[in-house]
Amino acid sequence: MKSLLFGLLLGLLPQLAAAQTTPQNPRLKHELDSIYAVDQKWRSLLFDPHRRPRPDSLARALGVTRESLPTYLPRQMMRTDSANQVRVKQILKQYGYPGKTLVGEPTNEAAWYVIQHSDAIDQYLPLVKKAAGKGELPFYLYAQMLDRQLMRTGKAQLYGTQAFGYSVLNPQTGRREAQPPFVWPIRDAAGVNERRKKAGFPTTVEQNAANLGIQYRVLTLKDVEKMPK
Repeated sequence: MKSLLFGLLLGLLPQLAAAQTTPQNPRLKHELDSIYAVDQKWRSLLFDPHRRPRPDSLARALGVTRESLPTYLPRQMMRTDSANQVRVKQILKQYGYPGKTLVGEPTNEAAWYVIQHSDAIDQYLPLVKKAAGKGELPFYLYAQMLDRQLMRTGKAQLYGTQAFGYSVLNPQTGRREAQPPFVWPIRDAAGVNERRKKAGFPTTVEQNAANLGIQYRVLTLKDVEKMPK
């Protein structure tokens, strides 16, 4: 069973196994590769049906019951996220953003993932922007983080990377039920694909939505305000 989990972990890092640049700090690179692996491990098990083993096999490998998986996996993800955020905060304080010069590519994206999955985006967004401006991090990652922060603060995004879905109380069952997700409103939606192209995104907003299983439609913030919540 340990070999199953080890295989899952390795499967998360095909890109990190083929770094394209020689890092100035190999030890930090190794640590960030490990941080990235843990960050993605639980998300893969939760959200990626192509990488997720059958529930019975996964439960045996993790040493838990199949029935406990829906609560065990999110709890483990939150626990590792918290630990990763503490360590990455220390790294950012010591080195600034660990970009490709320091840790090589694509390890330079590892800290970005930890920040993106935290509640501290507003704190580190200027640092990420600076790294992207210097070419230490792909600009499209900064654009994606900016979109998330704009959505979190109730503002229209710029690049159409973020989707959202409300849950609505069903009066008959007394339970909240998830509603179909939608692409969060975009400022100047007519020009979004040109902005995406300049930022380095390989897809249009329509293609990105389709990849997320969402039918793209142009919405305004006022449209969102009227949605049942």
